[in-house]
Amino acid sequence: MKVILLENIRKIGSIGEIIDVKRGFARNFLISKKKALFASKENIKEVEKIKQELNKKDLDKKKEAKSIQEKIQNKIYEIKKLSTENKELYGSVKPTEISKILESNDKVQINPSLIQPAKEIKSLGSFNVLVSLHSEVQTQIVIKVVSQEEIK
Repeated sequence: MKVILLENIRKIGSIGEIIDVKRGFARNFLISKKKALFASKENIKEVEKIKQELNKKDLDKKKEAKSIQEKIQNKIYEIKKLSTENKELYGSVKPTEISKILESNDKVQINPSLIQPAKEIKSLGSFNVLVSLHSEVQTQIVIKVVSQEEIK
């Protein structure tokens, strides 16, 4: 299915580009999240007109992402969790929890879907987490998981 991109999407394409993607990806993700339009003749003409506007919006998003990156880059965030004697957690640390910690510590709102731990966080220790703030802006943070029992 041919679609026209309304924003830069990493590994897929840039604004105004007409790409061929699978029907499900187009309908369920690109079109539903308003990241693309079906590539009809009318839509192609419309996108050509608003291309500069879309580029400006993308630049604003990029600036905002860079300012967030400066706030959180290479910071260490501590999470207190219940754990067993052999340092394993009851459950795991999810991107939603990481998002809440970023919001409470640095007043930064990041969608949990943009947070990607290098590996699943199921034990005590330090873990690298990749945060994709924009298609061209990524940053790394460290999540340090400590036991709740040790700190009383």
